[in-house]
Amino acid sequence: MRIGVLTGGGDCPGLNAVIRAVVVTGGRLHGDVAVGYLDGWRGVMERRSVPLEPGRVEDLLTLGGTILGSSRTNPFATEGGPGIATDNLAGDGIDALVAIGGDDTLGVAERLGALGVCAVGVPKTIDNDLSGTEVTFGFHTAVETATEAIDRLRTTAESHHRVIVCEVMGRHVGWIATYAGIAGGADEILVPEVPFEVAEVCDRIKQRHERGGYSSVLVVSEGALPRPGPDLDSAKAATTPRTIDQFGHAQLGGIGAWLATEVERRTGYESRHTTLGHIQRGGTPTAYDRVLATRFGVEAVAAVHDGTFGKMVALKAGRIVRVPLEEAVGRPKSLDLQLLTEVAAPFFG
Repeated sequence: MRIGVLTGGGDCPGLNAVIRAVVVTGGRLHGDVAVGYLDGWRGVMERRSVPLEPGRVEDLLTLGGTILGSSRTNPFATEGGPGIATDNLAGDGIDALVAIGGDDTLGVAERLGALGVCAVGVPKTIDNDLSGTEVTFGFHTAVETATEAIDRLRTTAESHHRVIVCEVMGRHVGWIATYAGIAGGADEILVPEVPFEVAEVCDRIKQRHERGGYSSVLVVSEGALPRPGPDLDSAKAATTPRTIDQFGHAQLGGIGAWLATEVERRTGYESRHTTLGHIQRGGTPTAYDRVLATRFGVEAVAAVHDGTFGKMVALKAGRIVRVPLEEAVGRPKSLDLQLLTEVAAPFFG
């Protein structure tokens, strides 16, 4: 078979491991020919691709990012885009397409499936917010990166008796903030699912310092916001999105800086903020993510040869399964709030 492969949306550690698994498994077990589309759906739209052979990808397991490049191109945002995409795939003789991405990338794959594209999805998002799978590759590595940063921030916070706010990724959900916050012993964890009260956060910080605490470290998701009221209006004004992509997503950032300013103003404690940003996306994947990405890639090839299209490979109860793409896209997987209320909360304040 002739299999197309693309990586779309934000990059994350483990993408190359999936590419490697698809190309090597397909080529050596089935004699497949793999074609890699450059820069996600943009490569399909512009008919830009490269041949992928097992010998070329064997050493990709530890490499972060994606050798195919990525973009947030949406064929359905362009007039005639879906037709261009399907015609180009047919023109390249693609029998099946393995789309590696998150909600947006896989949403396009699902919609193109209704137009005749034989697609299999592989879940990718460091936010871990994709429904249909218990975990996505890249999340584990992002948590490790954020945890190491929190460990380092704590020592400098203690040295200067400061409050430090660490902003991590998490547009709609707080998986990274919660896992990294628990692992790093954060004194506050603020997530999009639970709007926070600034006054309550400041009161807990004061109580901690009055008990003899040298410092406080707060971890906040980029999408977290205060409860409705003046604080919410102020926070939104300070975090006004700069750009909107083709899927309608705003570029987030700034809540950490705003919160640090408010904490210092209300408590009198010297406060600083750090935004980890894209450092969470880069670097080599952890062993866990390498294994998970490889398992996903192998199963994607199996799905292709079984003719099971319109599906996404997923992790459930330790096993790799296949779920309908429609179940995986359109609604983010929210945080298990017991992690906050029962695991993390006793250590706050």
